[in-house]
Parts: sequence; structure tokens; C-alpha cells
Amino acid sequence: METKELLKKVREIEIKTRGLTKQVFSGEYHSAFKGKGMTFSDVKNYQYGDDVRNIDWNVTARFNEPFVKVFEEERELSVFLVLDLSESINYGTRVKSKKELMLEVAAVLAFSAVANNDKIGAIFISNSVEKYIPPNKGRMHALMILRELILFKPEKEGTNIKEGLRYFRNVVKKRSICFLISDFYDETDFFEGLKIANSKHDMVAIRLFDYAEKELPKLGLIKMFDAESKKKRWVNTNSKKVREKYRMQFNDNEKQLVIKFRKAGVDYASLSTDGKYLAALNRLFLTRSR
Repeated sequence: METKELLKKVREIEIKTRGLTKQVFSGEYHSAFKGKGMTFSDVKNYQYGDDVRNIDWNVTARFNEPFVKVFEEERELSVFLVLDLSESINYGTRVKSKKELMLEVAAVLAFSAVANNDKIGAIFISNSVEKYIPPNKGRMHALMILRELILFKPEKEGTNIKEGLRYFRNVVKKRSICFLISDFYDETDFFEGLKIANSKHDMVAIRLFDYAEKELPKLGLIKMFDAESKKKRWVNTNSKKVREKYRMQFNDNEKQLVIKFRKAGVDYASLSTDGKYLAALNRLFLTRSR
């Protein structure tokens, strides 16, 4: 992609998503993520209405009267985008591809962070970690991440979210908000690593999918290609039985993901390439705000 074309695309994404950020997500972002990290500040005498769970028993025993811990909100946060950019993310049959959807979601999150004076960083993964962008503040840094995302092409085949999470845990020491964005076509078991990461950070999982991955269109006998495994096979898409099996596999997979994310204590949203992702993303933010 030529520089002029790249800059134009980045500018279009910025204009579109910054408007969405202001109108829809600014307040929700702040209430959903600000204050999730709290640091100990001081102690004070217990007063009626204070949370008894915050009683400092050591100080209480020393002075023989109740004291409670006082916490301060961590005002400055780092937001990380762990982005699965394996080959399957390029698939799309509706309004946009999964990668184009990822770009828009990443832009909304990045500009939300910028608007709230938070740092934003990113990790690009495929079968391994391929790029790490340290967190920094400001519009120009957010735009740089988006440019890198537009131009990025994985060097390795396959998906290994487990390795991406391991890298994130090892590199990022300060408590951060981390959005794991993927279609989750990964044969490795990454949920234990996700649970560990969530014990140290505020993890949020976002699944991207295309409608044709859920409902197989009637196109007759076609050769289907698996972008992850590189395998090809002929499929009779006119067969009602085949289409029903296809739908059931998608739904079963979605149910399993919901169960596993819930067990890991991670908030989860599923976004479609049909262009109607804003409502689902907004629901995720509103749910966390309660």
C-alpha cells in the first residue's frame, strides 16, 4: 500500500471511530474501566457506612478502635490490545472482513484511551508473538498502532493465543486493561493462561466472526479452504444436513467459549462483520459499569 493511500485510510478510520467514541463510548469507557485498579493510600477512623471489608485489623488492634483502609483510584492506566492476526482474520463475506472489523474496534478502544489520557499499547500474534508496541499516550501513538495494523502481514501460520498471553504477562508488569481480540480458532488451550493474566490485569475478550461462519450459504458444491490449517475439501452447501451441522458446530463452539471465559472471570463479547457491532460493544461497556 502506498504512503498516500495508507494515510488516507488511517484518516478515514480516525474520523469514523473518533465520532463513535465521543457519542457512544466516552462515558461508558470511564465508568467501565476507571477505578478498577485501586491503590492503598491511608487509614482513617471507621465511620458508620464504611465498608467493613476494608477494616485494617492490624491498626485496629494497635489502637483498640476500628480503622479502615482508604484507597485511591489509579487515574493513569495502560490499555493493551492483544490482536490475533493469523490468516483466518482476513475472512469476510458481509460488510467488512474480520480484520477490517478488528481495525475499527481497535481504533474505538485506542481513541477511548487517548480521550481518557491513558496509554495504549499492542501485541500482534499469530503462531507466535510477531510485534510488540510499548504503551504510550496521545493521538499520534494511537494512529501509529493503526498504521501498523493496516500494513501487518503475519510471518508464521497458525494461531497460538497461549503464547501471546504468556508474552503479555512477562512483559507487562503494571496492572493494565487488556483486550484480547480474536476469532478464537485456536487448538491450543489458552484459558489457564488467560485466568492467570486476569488475576494480575483486567482482561476482556472480544470475538470476531462472519455471518457465513455461522450460517453456511447455499452455493452448491464448493471447495472450502481452511486459512489456519491450509486444508481444502469439497462441501455440498445445498445439503440441509450439512448446513445444520455447520450451524450446530458454530453454536456449540460459542457456548463453550462463553462457559470458559466465565470460568476464567473474563468479560466477553461476540462481534459480527455485518456492521452491527456497536450495540454489542456498548453492552459490554454498560455491563461492566454496573
